[in-house]
Amino acid sequence: MKRTILAFLLSFLFLSIYANPVDRLIERIDKGSSKKFKTELISGDKDFFELDQEKDKVVVRGNTWVNIAVGVNWYLKHYAGIHLSWNGMTAVLPDSLPRVDKPERRETDLSLRYDFNYCTFSYSMPFWDWEQWEREIDWMALHGVNMPLAIVGMESVWRNMLLKLGYTDKEIGDFISGPAFIAWWAMNNLEGWGGPLPLSWYSAQESLQKRILSRMRELGMSPVLPGYCGMMPHDASVKLGLDVTDGGEWNGYQRPANLSPTDGRFDEIADIYYEELTRLYGKAKYYSIDPFHESKDDEGVDYAKAGESLMNAMKRANPDAVWVVQGWTENPRPEMMRALKPGELLVLDLFSECRPMWGIPSVWKREGGYGEHGWLFCMLENFGANVGLHGRMDQLIDNFYQTKDNPLARHLKGFGFTMEGSGNNPVMFELMSELPWIPEKFTKEEWLREYVKVRYGSDDPVITEAWEILGATIYNCPAGNNQQGPHESIYCGRPSLNNFQVKSWSKMRNYYDPSATLEAARLMVSVADKYRGNNNFEYDLVDIVRQALADQGRRRYLMTIADYNSFSRKEFRKNADRFLEMLLLQDKLLGTRREFRLGNWTEQARNRGLTEDEKNLYEWNARVQITTWGNRKCADEGGLRDYANKEWNGLLRDFYHNRWYVYFNALDAQMDRNSRPDPSGLGEGPNSNKTSTELFAMALPAGPQIDWYGIEEPWTLGTGGYTASPKGDPIEIAKEIVNYLIDDK
Repeated sequence: MKRTILAFLLSFLFLSIYANPVDRLIERIDKGSSKKFKTELISGDKDFFELDQEKDKVVVRGNTWVNIAVGVNWYLKHYAGIHLSWNGMTAVLPDSLPRVDKPERRETDLSLRYDFNYCTFSYSMPFWDWEQWEREIDWMALHGVNMPLAIVGMESVWRNMLLKLGYTDKEIGDFISGPAFIAWWAMNNLEGWGGPLPLSWYSAQESLQKRILSRMRELGMSPVLPGYCGMMPHDASVKLGLDVTDGGEWNGYQRPANLSPTDGRFDEIADIYYEELTRLYGKAKYYSIDPFHESKDDEGVDYAKAGESLMNAMKRANPDAVWVVQGWTENPRPEMMRALKPGELLVLDLFSECRPMWGIPSVWKREGGYGEHGWLFCMLENFGANVGLHGRMDQLIDNFYQTKDNPLARHLKGFGFTMEGSGNNPVMFELMSELPWIPEKFTKEEWLREYVKVRYGSDDPVITEAWEILGATIYNCPAGNNQQGPHESIYCGRPSLNNFQVKSWSKMRNYYDPSATLEAARLMVSVADKYRGNNNFEYDLVDIVRQALADQGRRRYLMTIADYNSFSRKEFRKNADRFLEMLLLQDKLLGTRREFRLGNWTEQARNRGLTEDEKNLYEWNARVQITTWGNRKCADEGGLRDYANKEWNGLLRDFYHNRWYVYFNALDAQMDRNSRPDPSGLGEGPNSNKTSTELFAMALPAGPQIDWYGIEEPWTLGTGGYTASPKGDPIEIAKEIVNYLIDDK
């Protein structure tokens, strides 16, 4: 009790001393540094921030607290050479800050700036505590986000609603998924997988969400809360006598049922949902709903009436509500858009940097865009939180500036970060966050030169050259290439004779020479000693060398398979062993940074549990999601396995290495068998009764048939053994690997 009172008093004292939320944010960056700034909230006709100087203080003005935070971040980057990023949200500011000799003002018409994808909450943050969320909210404010999706704790809303409808705790546990799969339950894709959740989870997430919302609102953000679109447990027709549509299957999982928005009881159930949502988390201006997500058009559905019913339910909760919907595949249905008034719907053009739907040429182009409805230009960038350098710099810049004079963009309201996984490729998110504040189009080369100075606090020509190489190659995925996220690492794929993409739907296609990432790595290593202790440099060094080693690993894999196909047994064994050695070197390198350690993920999971059973459940969620994703049927037949693959220390060593070791030994054994006389070819032995067609099929180089799930599942059932603490010197190990790769050529 005394500790609680003391914590409250200290918190009250902190809030009293630092007058506004941006001052308190600056204190979290560097304690004592808010006194070096003067932050002023003033009115304005459009969103803006101003930088100025008043005696020894840097003045930052803006019309919202978030815009003032953007101004602080702009100053730190472009004046002080201090770059705050996911890999480091604190810094030591100089005693005397660089002066703003000439006032600078930046404005934007893009007043709505969104963050997150439903998937982000499961691929990146299912086990986050308040400390991690506090850093993320600071990151959002500094990068201009003012309408973040906020779905933490939605499980409690659903539990309360279902209890009122007569469901038991066991039935609810069978419906709501585990923490690593909440996103796909929320998106109406599956039931129960990863659960049942213990009661302690609901109360903890509810408390966490209240802290998250409190901080967001303190900064002037408008959180986007999850709305109700008719999802119900698949047995609702039996349990409640509802006339629901069978959801069918999603990649092998039972989907929830769909209660039609035009059903007689829809309003009653929707009202219970919104009452519980409002009671726990308050009203929102923005509610997120994605009805009929990733489902084909159904002639039996009146999409116009469905849209009206969904909107009306939302407006009963808040008459000023705005419906936020993802622009993805068939959604939002044209009939639904036409039935809603302008201003009621806000569309997230989810993949604007690659497959824009708002009207410019694209495989997903919509004639007429989104009509009279507002929309946001969004960058998806990452699928499955996969690790890998990746970007579409030219395409992002070109697509964004096409909105300036395109009549289909007349209802553009802002931008959004809609990544499935957060915390990677910081360069792309820096670029996206600055676009609204730069009125004239620029080149990626110009921007990257400034980025190097910002990122490392130094104008280094060698590092600039490295980044120019990356910008021209791996960060310049061209228009027409529709791959989903990073160029995947061969190390993470289930072995086969024709291994290319790791996950089932990545649409990966080669678009850069692997020598480019090796040259960038060589350049970074050549100046590494000058940047010892520079957190941003060491993070990027590890990530760039990791990419080079992955790219060269793919070349080594192809050599190994060529040896197998040509029956060069000695060369096969040499290259197979070399590949496995490279994979373990990758594991060693990634162990030097917390961000690339499996233990960082599994420790988060275990720390959320209160009992050993809870810790084990959450760790199982964490392990399964990044490997098999599902059970045998969903992993193999459904194609979900390895969707969230990760190049992480520990996972490489104990999971991926084991698969490749088993596979290469099986290929070796197969070549050994093929080198001996086969009695079946002489009409004798166990195969003598096979037909000529069957014998011919056996002779084809199909590779060994291996039960991969049987090898993978035991690892997902393990517990413990991994830590988040870094091990080894990142610079020395990076040097070792680059020298290894250069010698290997």
